[in-house]
Amino acid sequence: MTETGNMEKEKALFDKIAGKLTAEHSGVVPGKMMSSPGIRYKNKVFAFYNKKEMTFRLGKDFRSGDFKIERYSLLSPFKTKPPLAGWFQILYSERRKWEPLARCALEVMTGELSKK
Repeated sequence: MTETGNMEKEKALFDKIAGKLTAEHSGVVPGKMMSSPGIRYKNKVFAFYNKKEMTFRLGKDFRSGDFKIERYSLLSPFKTKPPLAGWFQILYSERRKWEPLARCALEVMTGELSKK
């Protein structure tokens, strides 16, 4: 498959997840993060798509083992600053976890995890 074909699949999956969350939750809307398509709750981005990855704001206490994530990186958009704590970049190879992670990021954003 061509590089463009792969990109379309990846972006389409992001769009599907974003569509589900915006349809299911009032206050969840499309947005942008660093010029990339994202998902917002109350004007704050909790997930976005960029370069074949989805990035999630899961918080500093997030444990990748809870979702059995094999490979991830922390978001590091600045050359001279450390990675952003709590922002996890997940490769397309882990795409089956994208939707559950997006839902988890929304729960973190809304404070629902702290209530459980």
